[in-house]
Amino acid sequence: MTIQLVLVEPAGPLNVGSVARLCANFGIAGLRLVAPRCDPLGAEARRMAVHGVGLLERATTYPSLAAAIADCCRVVATSGRGEGEPLPPSPPADALRWLLPAAGGEATSQPVALVFGREDRGLSNDELLQAGRILQIATGPAYTSLNLSHAVAVVLHELQGLRDATPERLEAAAPVAAGQATDSGDDPCPRGLLEAALSDAEALLLEVGYLYPHTAHARMAKLRGLLQRAQIRPQEVALLRGMVCQLRWASRRPCASGADH
Repeated sequence: MTIQLVLVEPAGPLNVGSVARLCANFGIAGLRLVAPRCDPLGAEARRMAVHGVGLLERATTYPSLAAAIADCCRVVATSGRGEGEPLPPSPPADALRWLLPAAGGEATSQPVALVFGREDRGLSNDELLQAGRILQIATGPAYTSLNLSHAVAVVLHELQGLRDATPERLEAAAPVAAGQATDSGDDPCPRGLLEAALSDAEALLLEVGYLYPHTAHARMAKLRGLLQRAQIRPQEVALLRGMVCQLRWASRRPCASGADH
């Protein structure tokens, strides 16, 4: 499996090139760009990438974050807001320790992802809700915003330390933020499967009148957050989709009270 580093709508080619170089420094094989707002292959990006130019050239682009992480089973997103997060934030060591079981190579070939937001406004709540953990880097209170490439450097340095750690350190119980499920070691379902299940559920709930168009987005965000905190597994998503399918069939079945006498 591979660790994918995902940049959402990066606007600075110098930042993109610097991140490619950092990926080469720390052995990150995959770089994914979501709707980049600059030329990731331009002269400025190439100049900053240095020995990461090959990775920059192999970087894949996606129209949305959901598309970029659809095949990823574990996703850590970064945020620097400090309050109002849709999921409980974790310090880098705790969030990255959660990311590593899938990277340990025993059970899965699915990729995992580290997601970094826009230089000017980071990630939206909807985007943060697509992650299993939200990572926050501790800074001084006077100025909490880090340059994108600097934030990537801090996170990848911490990740490298955990990858080089002894098994005993990795197996040590990590503090669990309030409201987060303790990791069982099993991988959560790939993001694409969960989003498809939520889309099915939303369509049914609108059809039967439990959701209304003007409130559906907010209510589904709460459901998405609940399932993310629970770290729902593939077999549980299958159960959820089966329930939705059966309920849709039952809701469309002609009422028995209309039978002939």
